[in-house]
Amino acid sequence: MDMKLEVLVIPASDVDRAKAFYEKLGFRLDIDYVANENFRVIQFTPPNSEASIIFGKGVTSAKIARGVEVSEVFHYAGGPFNNAVKNSRVGGRDPQGRSYFSFASFQDPDGNGWLLQEIKERLPGREWKERRGQAMDVATLAELLRETEEHHGHYEKTHAKHHWWDWYAPYLSARQSGSSPTEAAAVADRYMEEVKHVAVSST
Repeated sequence: MDMKLEVLVIPASDVDRAKAFYEKLGFRLDIDYVANENFRVIQFTPPNSEASIIFGKGVTSAKIARGVEVSEVFHYAGGPFNNAVKNSRVGGRDPQGRSYFSFASFQDPDGNGWLLQEIKERLPGREWKERRGQAMDVATLAELLRETEEHHGHYEKTHAKHHWWDWYAPYLSARQSGSSPTEAAAVADRYMEEVKHVAVSST
């Protein structure tokens, strides 16, 4: 059985500001869902990450820090997490270019801290065995396509003429990434509006 870290929930004092911050970092926007004036949830995924972050309004009661801080790349003279020697922080990458030895850090506008660590090759025991991609069985794929067609049908009735595959692609991608049908439809709708510029039909 696979067990994966799926989502981290972080606090945000200004949701739109936090959204803009993570968009500028190149994180993928998965969903921006507003239920009512007291609840809004936004999910972002870092590039090539299987884990995502969630923030919004009414999402968490965690305390918020303030300020944006960004460090230069640095390493520790005595090696990372070495308490046996005076371990001073030194600017620049590890001189030997070793994995796990070079860092950089930043905080978002709400003080949520991120520590970046350079890893070229993982230590033995820290690399999952590669698994060959498991193809989706035909019956499951057929059901997913039927579901996609059904949700696209609602969109097609209310929007201008467009290529169906442009809507299908983001919907299928979102569903395969774990989004619910409602969330995936919102992702596809937003893609069509923001990327393909398809407007609501006037008829």
